[in-house]
Amino acid sequence: MCAKIKEKIDASIEGKLRALYELQLIDSKIDRIRTIRGELPLEVQDLEDSVAGLETRVNNLTDELKALEEQVNEKTQAIKDFKANIKKYEAQQGKVRNNREYDAITKEIEFQNLEIQLAEKRLKEYKFNIESKSEIVEKSQTEFSERKKDLKLKKSELDEIIAETEKEEKDLMKASEKAASAIEDRLVNAYKRVRANTRNGLAVVPVERDACGGCFNKIPPQKQLDIRMNKKILVCEHCGRIMVDPNIISEETPATEA
Repeated sequence: MCAKIKEKIDASIEGKLRALYELQLIDSKIDRIRTIRGELPLEVQDLEDSVAGLETRVNNLTDELKALEEQVNEKTQAIKDFKANIKKYEAQQGKVRNNREYDAITKEIEFQNLEIQLAEKRLKEYKFNIESKSEIVEKSQTEFSERKKDLKLKKSELDEIIAETEKEEKDLMKASEKAASAIEDRLVNAYKRVRANTRNGLAVVPVERDACGGCFNKIPPQKQLDIRMNKKILVCEHCGRIMVDPNIISEETPATEA
């Protein structure tokens, strides 16, 4: 009776190991598909942010240029008004009745000339700023156009890769969920935790050349024997990965072809 119970337990552990390894094989295929996409999604996101930033910059600079041009127009008109005032005051100088009126008009003419000088100074500053900002706008627009072209190209590459792999990835995701549902939550959670802490996403690895298939550290002979027996769930003492006999899944097993 005890021998039968032990046989059932051993068979159950072997089944768990097989299910975990099958899940790993499926998830590794999903990882490979995502590796093909590589950094493209991040590159596309970065380019989208860059394009949006450049567009905002160009719009802001364009608004600043419009404001400067309005100020140029205002100062140009002001200079015309000051000059018109001077002509008016000069005409009045010939009609004054005393020195006091003459001096008052002379002061007004001097004041208008000072206003003209100040306006012309501001006008030069505005025109210099317009010239400087126009160069910046031109460079920003060129950069904006180039970034848009890069974004269009990267998006096209990403869309093409997604179109090629989308169906396969969806099918594998369903297979992964199905495989995970057949394993107890405790093991699935442990599997996911190990996957999250490894660069290559391998949580279940076969023994290769007497070593862990994940970190390649040598495994003691007795532990190798235990792994081949498929009667214990054993983890690598160096990397924490679950180790399995490479022959635990036969070539006929459908899940390995998912």
